[in-house]
Amino acid sequence: MPQRRLAVVGAGWAGLAAAVRATQAGWSVTLLEMAPAAGGRARSLEPEADGTRLDNGQHILIGAYRRTLSLMADVGADADALLLRQPLELRYPDGAGLRLPAGPAWLVFGAGVARATGWSAHDKLALVAAAARWLLAGFRCAPGLTVDALCRGLPPAVRQRLIDPLCVAALNTPATDASAAVFLRVLRDSLFAGPGSSDLLLPRAPLAALLPEPALAWLRAHGAELRLGQRCAALERGRGGGWRLDGEAFDAVVLAASAGESARLARPHAAAWADRAAGFAYEPIVTVVMQAPGWRPPVAMMALQDGPQAPAQFVFDHGALGGPQGQFAFVVSGAAPWVAQGLDATAAAVQAEAAAALGPLGWPTSARVRRSVAEKRATFRCVPGLDRPPAAVAPGLWAAGDYLEGPYPATLEGAVRSGEAAAQAIDRSPR
Repeated sequence: MPQRRLAVVGAGWAGLAAAVRATQAGWSVTLLEMAPAAGGRARSLEPEADGTRLDNGQHILIGAYRRTLSLMADVGADADALLLRQPLELRYPDGAGLRLPAGPAWLVFGAGVARATGWSAHDKLALVAAAARWLLAGFRCAPGLTVDALCRGLPPAVRQRLIDPLCVAALNTPATDASAAVFLRVLRDSLFAGPGSSDLLLPRAPLAALLPEPALAWLRAHGAELRLGQRCAALERGRGGGWRLDGEAFDAVVLAASAGESARLARPHAAAWADRAAGFAYEPIVTVVMQAPGWRPPVAMMALQDGPQAPAQFVFDHGALGGPQGQFAFVVSGAAPWVAQGLDATAAAVQAEAAAALGPLGWPTSARVRRSVAEKRATFRCVPGLDRPPAAVAPGLWAAGDYLEGPYPATLEGAVRSGEAAAQAIDRSPR
């Protein structure tokens, strides 16, 4: 029996996952990507003039990303070498913060809260009591609830120093608008899951080295056809079954491009699905890369208290992560108000925020902005009651992407899981 042909449209993390798993299952895979490089919304940019390679944003992984770590291992990417694993820690410039030690989830959480600095005994008891209520409820809540409503009774210090930064980091949506149901699922599968699930995995290599480049090399070595820099114009049903992509016949197709691009291709065949895929609102993320030669923070990732004039919630020390010494990435999540003001204004505000927040730690007055990057559609707005489309589009036509039906926000793990699920579903489909 001839080998079945599969087209995967889009070489982001979902498309790469689908292509690798389908190749392993025996399909003849053609991977198409409109951009000149793979990675999608988690990619490396072209090298700078001095050879430094920046990413389109400062991404992190956590220990609960088990499917992502498994895929990296399968394509030859050594996670131990490429990622710095450390316990979850939210350390602020004034030394306050929370750090989770190793061990069973609830003991770890309780010990971390007990040892947290900057909180009163009342703050700590209130947080533990709230977590216990969430546990008894199975980490479920009414679908229309926001994170702000869910946590309304918590003390301001807990909200400002833990809940709000975790929410915007995980969901890229402010707590006032973010889905409490999704937030609770994230907490369950990270903070309250197996040992190591909440660990931070900080990239110490460009994003391209984590998955995109190893996956492309693996696919080439296993006979897949790669077509980068090629946009698909039209998708048609095949006369004898299957699909025709720009006139070329395939037994099945995975749409792993952006939600909008996938909706464009699917619309003639599944208009209702396309309407749902095209109906998302998005949140941007801005990353401001600064150079502060000679300065070293106490931790590789430090939390910042954002506010009306302070855009960034986190700063990452690239020098501690295998990058250039004295280079730092300031991350602005939920960045729509700042994108509206422009990158120059955002960078200036971050520069002022760094001076004010990090000045007591010796942040140099000579620090300057190296580059600002805005990913304007970084993630969908993860709001309550969001209508996310299913993976099945039409017979032999599946979608893959972090925006599809599922319990998680827009994350690398969500993208990888959706890609693997699409490959498995197509492989189970009848010839």
